[in-house]
Amino acid sequence: MKNYEVTFIVDPVLSREEIEATAQTYVDHLKNEGCQIVHVDEMGLRQLAYPINRRTSGIYYCIEFEAPNGELIDVMELALRRDERIMRFLTAALDKYGVKYNADKRAGKIGKVKKKAKKSDDRKDSRRDNRKKDEKRKPAPKKEEAAAKSEEEE
Repeated sequence: MKNYEVTFIVDPVLSREEIEATAQTYVDHLKNEGCQIVHVDEMGLRQLAYPINRRTSGIYYCIEFEAPNGELIDVMELALRRDERIMRFLTAALDKYGVKYNADKRAGKIGKVKKKAKKSDDRKDSRRDNRKKDEKRKPAPKKEEAAAKSEEEE
C-alpha cells in the first residue's frame, strides 16, 4: 500500500455542518475504495496568499491515507474538481520520510521552535566593545587643535 496526502480548501461561506460534511464525504469515499485513513487534520480558517473565487480565506483540511493502488486518486481528484465547495486541492504521494515526518509531527516531536531570549553577555561583538572604550575616552580634539599640536612637535 502506498501513502498519500490530500489537502483541500473548503469555501468558508458554508455553515460549520456543511464544511464538516464535505470533509467527511471524502473520508467516506476513501474508506469505500479500500483505503486506510491514517489521519484527518482540520487546519482551520487561514488567509489565502491570493484571492480564489473572490475569497481571501478558506478552511484547510488534510487527509493522510494508505491506498491499495493509485487508480482511485484520479477518481477522487475528479470528484474534488467537480465539487463547488472545494476551492483548491493538492494530492501528494508520501515517501518513507514524509510518513515519518507526519507521524513525528502528530506525536509532538516536531513543532514550532521556541526562540531563546537573547542575552547581551552571550553575544560578543567587537563593535560593542569598542563603543564602550570610546565612551570612556575624552572627545577627540578639533582639527585646529590637532594641527597646532603637530606644529609644536616639529
